[in-house]
Order: sequence, then structure tokens, then C-alpha cells
Amino acid sequence: MTLLRAAITLYRLLWWAALPLVLVYLWRRGRRDPDYRRHWNERFGGGAVPSGAVWVHAVSLGEMRSAVPLVHGLLDRGETVVTTHLTPAGRRAAHAAFGPEIAAGRVIPRYLPFETHHAWARVLRRARPKLVIALEIEIWPGMIAALHRAGVPLVLANSQVPEASLPRARRLARILGHPVALVPLVLAKSERHADRFRALGAPRVQVCGELRFDQAIPPAQIAGAAALRPALGGRPVVTLASVVAGEEDTYLDALSRLRAALPVAPLAVWVPRAPELFDATADRLAAAGLRVARRSTALDGALAATQDLSGIDVALGDSFGEMFFYLALGDVAVVGGGFVPKGAHNIIEPLALGRPVLVGPSVWTIEYPGQEAMAAGVVTLCTDAAALATALADQLTDRLADPGDDAAMAAFLDAHGGATARTLAALAPLLEGDGT
Repeated sequence: MTLLRAAITLYRLLWWAALPLVLVYLWRRGRRDPDYRRHWNERFGGGAVPSGAVWVHAVSLGEMRSAVPLVHGLLDRGETVVTTHLTPAGRRAAHAAFGPEIAAGRVIPRYLPFETHHAWARVLRRARPKLVIALEIEIWPGMIAALHRAGVPLVLANSQVPEASLPRARRLARILGHPVALVPLVLAKSERHADRFRALGAPRVQVCGELRFDQAIPPAQIAGAAALRPALGGRPVVTLASVVAGEEDTYLDALSRLRAALPVAPLAVWVPRAPELFDATADRLAAAGLRVARRSTALDGALAATQDLSGIDVALGDSFGEMFFYLALGDVAVVGGGFVPKGAHNIIEPLALGRPVLVGPSVWTIEYPGQEAMAAGVVTLCTDAAALATALADQLTDRLADPGDDAAMAAFLDAHGGATARTLAALAPLLEGDGT
């Protein structure tokens, strides 16, 4: 443990040395997304924050979507919740999900302090959290050490240790110890991940599952998609969800092959992962000779068409917080991220709508529930653009022939739900002040 504390001290010193580079990075990101240049004081431990609140750390958009059912459960218990983020996308997702609660002061979004001793000491002097919950792969040594020293309980929830990072983490644990040894409770997504946390020295680990299975589906978005479908000309529709930079050529190639393979040219609903990609994606699709309609100009606030959509090739999803609408428009969903090393994104939302899902080969980010979903036959892994086009053609042909409910998908969703209730039950002793 002494070596671990020494390593964390060195880590904090390195953070101070690297802080100018971090600030330059955030400022440059602000060229495309101005929100990176706002609320700087919060990153240094400033900003208004209440004492006695439950902090829920959701680094960005995907993590915040995971957090939504958990935050609702905490609010139902009467807690005040501070959501913390590293990216503007995460912060905007909190505002989109909890507008009335934010107005009432029950939810307070803010940026997570930097990993320096000064930033954490500053915020903890002013406001002591009741409990801090960090979601997904959020193992920040500076945060862990600061909360441990202050006696603030920390829980890693909806948490995972990716297989790719496990060998390095084990080496660190053998030599210095691992920061999870200072975490009172880890709530892992699966038994595989729980075993990895135990191997790294986590003192207490439980399996609670994946919170995203408990997300509420917004009925207005589903109704909007159903009302819009007739305006699309009766074509099969493929939703490309959370497309990240670097995948565009793969999807353009696959769509070209798909148009050649089907008797009716499909419509693609193309949803970039980040708002800063909206304009660049529109330009790229137009340069490829595709007829593009942007959600921001082709639909009104009620999701009704304001122009003729029957002749377009691509509907560009350049809006925020409407992913269920875009997924509901499609017959099949391709989840982005899998055709670049960063890894595939959330497969649960399209599955919750009964849409078959296709992903690229980089799936380390969705090991759970990706492996289980592939075994159940509700997610298909495609190695390249040709394989993706073939799988899309097969799926669309099957869906158009029999658009009924998929029993395998319903069984899969039923088997993996309930993580929110299990998580809240595991958190109850800490929320009630009974310790671990």
C-alpha cells in the first residue's frame, strides 16, 4: 500500500507537469465544440456544489445514458445528485435528461475536477459528498486517493475491466498495487469483470449487470418515427448509429454494395457520434454524390417532415438526444465505433427497440453484453465493408419478409434487465450511512 500511495503521488506530480498540455488540448477541442472552453473553474475544483449530495460520474454521452436510470432511482430516494463529466457531450446529456430536476436544484451537472491534489482538496473543503459513484471504466487514481483520504465512500458501478487492458493492470497490481484496492465497493457488469477486479485487489465486488438495459424509451420519439416512415418512400432503412471519425469510408463502401444487392435502394439514417462531426459528415456525404437531408432543416420540432424526403439517399441525424428516434426509423441498426480501434458503442438501445444489430470487429468496449448478444444471435460481427453489406442485405431481406417480434431478442433483454434495482440495493447501506 505504501508503494501504491507513492505511485499516486508521482502520478499527481506528472499531472501538474502535463496540465498546460491538457489545457491546450481542451482549448483546441473548443474550436469545434465551444463548450470545452466553458466552466473552467469547475475543472479546478470551483463552482457551486451542495454538501451531502450523491455524485454520479459519467464521463461522456454514453456513460450518461447509462446513468439515467440510476439517477432516477437516487432521486426517487430523495437524494440530491451532482453529475460530473469530462466532456461537454456528457454534460449536455445530463441537461437533456434532467431539465426539470436541474431547474429545481435536485440535479447539478458539472465537470469533474482535474486529477491534481489542489483541485480535489478545493472542492472537498467546500462540499463533502455523501457518496461518489463512478460509472464504466473510470479509475482515476487522483480522485480515488482524495476521496479515500477524506473518508468519502466511492463505488465503481456498472464497471468493467476490458480484457485488452487486464495484463498491464495486473503487472501494475503486482508491482505497486492497484488503485481499486482503495475503493470500498465495485459493482461489476458481469462475473468475468468481477473476477478481474478481484484479481487487481478490489476488497469487495458484486455483480449487478448493465444499467443501460433499464433505460426508459421515450414514447414521443417512437411515435415520431412511426409517423415519419411513410414519408420515406416505403424503402428499407438502415440506421448507422454513433458513427465515429475514421469509419466513414467503410460505411460508404458498404452502402454502395448494399444498393447494388437490393432491388430497392435503401435509405441510410446516418447519426454521427459527436456534434462537431455534423457539418463535416454532411460535406463528405454530399461529396460522395449522395442526396442528403439534415434533421435540423428537414424536420420540425415535432419530428414531422418539412420537405420531400422520398428521393434522398441519407438522412443525417444532426441533433442531440434523439437516438431512439433514429433507431426506430431503421429496420436494422449498425452501431458505430467497431471499425476503428476505439471500439463499438452501445448496442442495447437498438436491441431494446427490437432491431437486429451489426458491429465492426473492434468490440472490446462491449465485451458485456456483446459476447452474450452474439451468442444469442441478436448481434452480428462484421469484419469489413463487404461483410457488412452482405449481413445488411440478409437482415433487411429477413425483416421485410417477416417484421414480427423476435423471440430470441425478447428473451435476451428479459435475461439481462434489472441492474438498476440491484445497484440501488447494493448502494443502500452507503446511502443510509451504515457503511459497507
